[in-house]
Amino acid sequence: MADDATRDRVRALVRDVLSKAAPAEFEASTPARPANTPASSIPPPPAGPPVTRDESAKLVITEDDVRGLERGSVLRIAEAARLTPLAADIINERGIEIVRRVPRSGLKQKRTVAVGADHGGYPMKEELKSFLAELGHRVHDFGTNSESAVDYPDFAHAVARAVADHTVDVGIVIDGAGVGSAMTANKVPGVRAAACYSPEVARNSREHNGANVLTLGSKTISNDQMREIVRAWLSTELTEDRHRKRVGKIEAIERQYQR
Repeated sequence: MADDATRDRVRALVRDVLSKAAPAEFEASTPARPANTPASSIPPPPAGPPVTRDESAKLVITEDDVRGLERGSVLRIAEAARLTPLAADIINERGIEIVRRVPRSGLKQKRTVAVGADHGGYPMKEELKSFLAELGHRVHDFGTNSESAVDYPDFAHAVARAVADHTVDVGIVIDGAGVGSAMTANKVPGVRAAACYSPEVARNSREHNGANVLTLGSKTISNDQMREIVRAWLSTELTEDRHRKRVGKIEAIERQYQR
């Protein structure tokens, strides 16, 4: 009995510590303040439940991630994370509460975006430009301007140089598969280009790898998929120190080979 009581006190203490140590990048959404209402008169937003386990770095939650959680536990997962069927069964059986992490969003931040494409990516680039304008971003188009045959390295290089020179915030390049443009862009020091084929990969490339150039394959995704990927990519930021440290190592390796 004494051991049970001790374990209960330890669990309560852990939950209390976790509830006071939520990562800084998790932003709580607060209701808009009515006009002419003093800020001091608005009650603070209700505190969220204490988190028992944080698996928000993963895009897929499996049974191994929830095994060991007790009934009534609180599990934090990424906003776009998916549950495997077995994990979902365990969560339902044990009444585990799911709290989805709200990432620090960059979607509302207005950016200057360099775009480029070869002849195969030209039609999708034109769709991309319209979509970026709808989101309120500024666009610098580095071509191409028709479906006449051109060489993708020329346009990937132009976009990458603009990113490296800080004349734009980020870049997006489209060719047939997205791979060749990524290879080209990554030759430019200071560029971290990622070929992405899903919103999940796009988020990961930003949050974990600090990608500043996105490359897409017009022959592998539809225009609707392009919009989902671009929206996810632009709305995610590199915020966690552990990921920043790893990106720092990428940059250190790059410097070793610069003349």
